[in-house]
Amino acid sequence: MANYYDLDDLLVEEEPLSVIFRVAADGVGLLDPGSEDNNVDQGAKVDLPLWLAQDLFHRQAVVINLPSFFGQRLRKEVKADPACVDLRSRCPYFYGLGCKLAPLTADTTLGTFLLYALRGRYRDILSKVHSAAVAATPKFMQLLTREETQLFEAGRDSMKAFKKWCLRGTRLERAAVLGKKRRSNSSFPSTSVA
Repeated sequence: MANYYDLDDLLVEEEPLSVIFRVAADGVGLLDPGSEDNNVDQGAKVDLPLWLAQDLFHRQAVVINLPSFFGQRLRKEVKADPACVDLRSRCPYFYGLGCKLAPLTADTTLGTFLLYALRGRYRDILSKVHSAAVAATPKFMQLLTREETQLFEAGRDSMKAFKKWCLRGTRLERAAVLGKKRRSNSSFPSTSVA
């Protein structure tokens, strides 16, 4: 279920997926452009948005195929060097879509692959945040998915705030309590009885 107020989550839900119908469906011929009548036959391969494919999957009406950008070819590229792979061109919401597809597909290694890819790319994102000049970032930013771009911007904002804090200098204030002298015991009236 999409977060109603999150635009990125809604865009993830609109990603088209290839599904195969397990059962014939009457009255939904608009979903299959190759259908001559208003029905979808059993075994028909159709592209549907994620939100519809999820609903039909839970009703056991379709089987969801993993998109090609989660295939073995990309996995080999990511395992070779995660930081150099252009994931944005394949899917701008790579991790969000992968997390939503992991419980819906028969591929049990998808979650592990997503974690491996993010770990490998996260190190590079953090190093670029700390060291990259502002002029060098546009080329690097073109390789990042939407989720990674948000991480990069959060890290950059954090570095800006840290540098601003460092430039303020030390502004230690003396506590008001430290300036006062303690009263000596002799200034209190004696309560001893002779």
